[in-house]
Amino acid sequence: MNEKVYVAMDPEPKGLEASLLHLIGVHHHKSLVLAHHTDQAKKDAIRKAERVSDLLVEAVNGGVQDSFIIQKRIELEIRTLAATITRFMKQTDQWLASTHALNTALKEIGDFENWMKIMEYDCKSISTAIQNIHQE
Repeated sequence: MNEKVYVAMDPEPKGLEASLLHLIGVHHHKSLVLAHHTDQAKKDAIRKAERVSDLLVEAVNGGVQDSFIIQKRIELEIRTLAATITRFMKQTDQWLASTHALNTALKEIGDFENWMKIMEYDCKSISTAIQNIHQE
């Protein structure tokens, strides 16, 4: 009788066992699918994060590059302005030298004119003295 009970119970555990094996198989399959989806989502997230990182680096580098170009332009303008200032300083020094020379020449003309007036006065005085001597 124990055998009969054992035999009678044997189909049920196989049915339960099969159901359990089926549930384990389904669970395993769903776990694999979920793991696959998780792995795909992880890879997708990494790709997107890399893309965002690349875009951020490009944006920052673009700003840095623009700043570098502007800095080079400013440095070029500074060199150009420094050269222009040097040229204007030389020209101003030349103008100052020319005006100093002109001023000196005008002073000399004034001195010569004054000397001529003195000479003229002296000549008139001498002429008057000679006429006075000659008339006496």
